[in-house]
Amino acid sequence: MIQNVRYYLSEHPSVVNFRWSHSQSWGNTWSFLFTSITAYVFFSVFLHFLLLLLFRHRRPLPLGPIPAVHSLSMALISLTIFTGILLSAAAEIRETRWFWRRSKTTTFQWLLCFPLGTRPSGRVFFWSYVFYLSRFLNILRTFFTIFNRRKLSFFQLFNHSILIFMSFLWLEFSQSFQVLAILFTTLLYSVVYGYRFWTAIGLRSACFPFVVSCRILLLGCNVVCHVGVLLLHFMKGGCNGIGAWVFNSVLNAAILFLFLNFYVKVHLRSRKVEETENLDSAMNKDN
Repeated sequence: MIQNVRYYLSEHPSVVNFRWSHSQSWGNTWSFLFTSITAYVFFSVFLHFLLLLLFRHRRPLPLGPIPAVHSLSMALISLTIFTGILLSAAAEIRETRWFWRRSKTTTFQWLLCFPLGTRPSGRVFFWSYVFYLSRFLNILRTFFTIFNRRKLSFFQLFNHSILIFMSFLWLEFSQSFQVLAILFTTLLYSVVYGYRFWTAIGLRSACFPFVVSCRILLLGCNVVCHVGVLLLHFMKGGCNGIGAWVFNSVLNAAILFLFLNFYVKVHLRSRKVEETENLDSAMNKDN
């Protein structure tokens, strides 16, 4: 069983012989990237205002088991990508370790900093491509939010669009750090979407903001790894795709700023509601 899993996830010819090219990979052109992101933003805004016009009330529109099925699917897909890129990275390390000894490169350095001249082909980039495609399935969460909460968040639109854009850059420029980024992201996504499936079928939720805590942990790991890439770039003579990495870092910083701003606003709002409730209860006791 283990041998079959290892074969299909890291040794299958489709995985080993993968190559990111305009003739062999779907969705790999700049025109497709910008068209798909524009269509996602436009359709989200259009759906939001259409529901406001058709339904004056703010009650959630029922979606049945669709959100639960989506969460379960995303959890399984994320777990598959995590396992696949973990096995593929181990295979790449095992096959190229002899070459690294000449340049005194360690496994951890390779995970953070691809050597100059790295091409987007092979096992690791196959799973990077699968991760890129999974971002389009992930954006369905926006439409669920519009139907359930009747709200459209700028942060959600920006975050999903940037995730698609960054995963495209990883492939287009063979950007360093993407192996660890995909490992961290898919591991936490499998947990988060598993938790969402758990709550969607009516089981008990956590007593603390579980999803928000996972996002903070992911952003913290990304910040630490970005610092590592920057240090290795100057110490080892350069990392592949550093220009895309710089742009990626700016986008990550924007996501971090928007997320912290959103978190602070929600936290302050919940504190005000709690204080108001405590004040009302105290006044009722006095009366």
